[in-house]
Amino acid sequence: MKLSFLKSKEEKNKKPKSKLREWLDSLLFAVVVATLVRWLFVEAYTIPTPSMERSLLVGDFLFVSKLSYGARTPQTPLQVPLTHQTIWGTDIPSYLDWIQLPMYRLPGLSKVQKGDVVVFNFPPQEPGRPKYPTDLKTHYIKRCVATGGDTIQIKAAKVYINGVEQAYPEGVQFRYDVYTNQGIRPRVFEELGIRYSSDSNTDVYATNFGYHITMTPATAEALKKLPAVEKVEMSLAEEGIGNLRVFPHHPQFNWNEDYFGPLYVPKKGDKIPMTPENVILYGHTIVQYEGHAKAEVKNDKLYINEEEVKEYTFRQDYLFMMGDNRHNSLDSRFWGFVPYDHVVGKAVFVWLSIDPYAELLHKIRWSRLFSGVN
Repeated sequence: MKLSFLKSKEEKNKKPKSKLREWLDSLLFAVVVATLVRWLFVEAYTIPTPSMERSLLVGDFLFVSKLSYGARTPQTPLQVPLTHQTIWGTDIPSYLDWIQLPMYRLPGLSKVQKGDVVVFNFPPQEPGRPKYPTDLKTHYIKRCVATGGDTIQIKAAKVYINGVEQAYPEGVQFRYDVYTNQGIRPRVFEELGIRYSSDSNTDVYATNFGYHITMTPATAEALKKLPAVEKVEMSLAEEGIGNLRVFPHHPQFNWNEDYFGPLYVPKKGDKIPMTPENVILYGHTIVQYEGHAKAEVKNDKLYINEEEVKEYTFRQDYLFMMGDNRHNSLDSRFWGFVPYDHVVGKAVFVWLSIDPYAELLHKIRWSRLFSGVN
């Protein structure tokens, strides 16, 4: 009885939490839960550029599954929760790189498959930007067209994997030259789903022969039937004329965005002889992404720990990514492979879509809400 009396007296003397304390405790709990959900299960992203149109549109808000390929353990633990690179609305870094941990991937439902729409950390160093740790590099979203062990080739903008022509993804776009005998009214473009306006937000550019138009192959076929249209041709780079902006950025390879490869995509465990040609193709990848303390390429030779390497065994899988807006996409054709440790997750569905160019009452694209990503 005495003990019970003392306990009751102690409970009476205990001060209740203030409203502020309760609010702070609730906020802390919410931040912890949101951080865990964001890390382990699902995270929201937005589409800022047109590189995936028409599959994904500028202003689409996506949920990206971390479970699909397995979440990565944090590399940079000293970071403000629920931020990426900077604190919201400022240029103040949201992290400290004093501690860098090894990064591991938890078990996932599957590995990346060809055709998946994948969010990943942009591999190359971005000009004029800080050098971020891997888990804080800028997020990109593209479609995986080749995985480790595949050989990719592009001929006249058609993708071939291991010698087999691949079907275009639904919504894929190209730039076309449209030859006309008279002008086409803006209303016609609108009816065909071609974005046309007087500002820079347009898929249509007038030329001395007609128009340059970015559109799907199906729209191009529909456009051919118009009386004003004489001819519609896909606007292709010339075969055999190399573009040094295109990977591997070397005059020995006369590749461009429409005629590319063949290029083998390495996978974990592959042994590749370090011939001068292979050093050009894979040397930069090995130096930048394979985790060697000291690796460099000199005179078309690969050196690791100052010793020349004659044959190299890859430590991880790599992927080849492309945007569905094929003539308006900065992708693996320009900067090479995506290392598997840069993969963030799989885009699963659009939960909100806002048209940044529309008038206020037409901002929300209602038909895209909760639509799946193909």
